[in-house]
Amino acid sequence: MQIGLVGLGKMGGNMRERLRNAGHTVVGYDTNPEKSDVASLADLVNALDAPRTVWVMVPAGDPTQHVIDRLADLLKPYDTVVDGGNSRWTDDEKHAEELSKRGIGFVDAGVSGGVWGLKNGYALMVGGEKEYVDRLRPIFEALKPEGPYGYVHAGKVGAGHFAKMVHNGIEYAMMQAYAEGWELLEAVDSVDNVREVFRSWQEGTVIRSWLLDLAVNALDEDEHLENLRGYAQDSGEGRWTVEAAIDNSVPLPAITASLFSRFASRQDDSPQMKMIAALRNQFGGHAVESAKKA
Repeated sequence: MQIGLVGLGKMGGNMRERLRNAGHTVVGYDTNPEKSDVASLADLVNALDAPRTVWVMVPAGDPTQHVIDRLADLLKPYDTVVDGGNSRWTDDEKHAEELSKRGIGFVDAGVSGGVWGLKNGYALMVGGEKEYVDRLRPIFEALKPEGPYGYVHAGKVGAGHFAKMVHNGIEYAMMQAYAEGWELLEAVDSVDNVREVFRSWQEGTVIRSWLLDLAVNALDEDEHLENLRGYAQDSGEGRWTVEAAIDNSVPLPAITASLFSRFASRQDDSPQMKMIAALRNQFGGHAVESAKKA
């Protein structure tokens, strides 16, 4: 299958490679000419055969809106736009309505996998009309992990990004729990090998997970996380999850507390946030701040 891909950063670039490895034709565009296959969005559209599919992997908000507005002018009826970034689900509804006026389909895809997706595949949560989702099935099958799981048509437009938002909210709470346990172990005199305690949990325990594996990776690189500042950013999806919980009267005490802990990290050099910063760097390549810089 042929597809255009806009945004060739840490995830978009790896997605292009994974799709090509699966035999698909990918025309990529990025504002960095060293990464781009074409010189402009117009060139990308012109390089594709109708009906065209263009997958957008740029930051949420104004950058995504700008690309979709431009594609609305360039694409034709029966073409499809996929937003695979971390857009808010309410933006999906707006984009779908804008594009439908021109006969252009819209699909929202929540994508999880971070910098490991090229090797392991990406979990995909997709929203949109069945006609457009089914057309893209070969692309989803190439991107997802091998085996029966890792892809779901979650519902109508917005459902994919809503599901990904909840996924990220759960991720916040899980990382917070590992971070709190790590800080407590580091605080007592009787435990003198915290890293190996974490490693011992990787097999046979009820709390084993990929996040735990990544925590061990981080501790192997910096046993006491002494080179990190206890400061962790949030992508925005944790906030949206809490806002959606309030709107729907759903109690989310663990996720809400984990979000507030990140806010607290910006006031002090929090030991727990060293672990969360390390985990975000491990799975997503997110930037960390060094203790020396602080």
